[in-house]
Amino acid sequence: ARIVPGEWWCLGSDYWAKNPHVSDYKAAYGILLDMVGAPDATFMKEGYSVKYAANVVEKIWRTAANLGYGQFFISRDNGYVTDDHLPVNKNHRAPAVDIINIKDDTPTGFASHWHTLDDNMDIINRGTLKVVGQTVMEVIYSEKSD
Repeated sequence: ARIVPGEWWCLGSDYWAKNPHVSDYKAAYGILLDMVGAPDATFMKEGYSVKYAANVVEKIWRTAANLGYGQFFISRDNGYVTDDHLPVNKNHRAPAVDIINIKDDTPTGFASHWHTLDDNMDIINRGTLKVVGQTVMEVIYSEKSD
């Protein structure tokens, strides 16, 4: 999953990162969920996420391990992916993490259905969505409120 940045990638997130929807908007962090529903999904630590939001990455992967989901959230660094979290990180809007299904054993670095007609609801797995959803909810709900 080594995509070369181009002018047409991440247009919406780039616009949002440069044009706050509310004056002085602040977020503690952001979590991008990308391709998280496949039955064989695994999530390694994406490079830009580690670079800009290492503490959030560690919080998410530690939470997943504590919930018994270490086989999905693999505690290993992987390559850099140009995705919607990057403009948010680069424009200092919030440290943002990309939870993305990366595959080392495919030509694209993603699942075989990526950007094909097979990328449809048939590949969505409720169990995988539960793993990701419970992990993210636990991370969010464990935050101390102000």
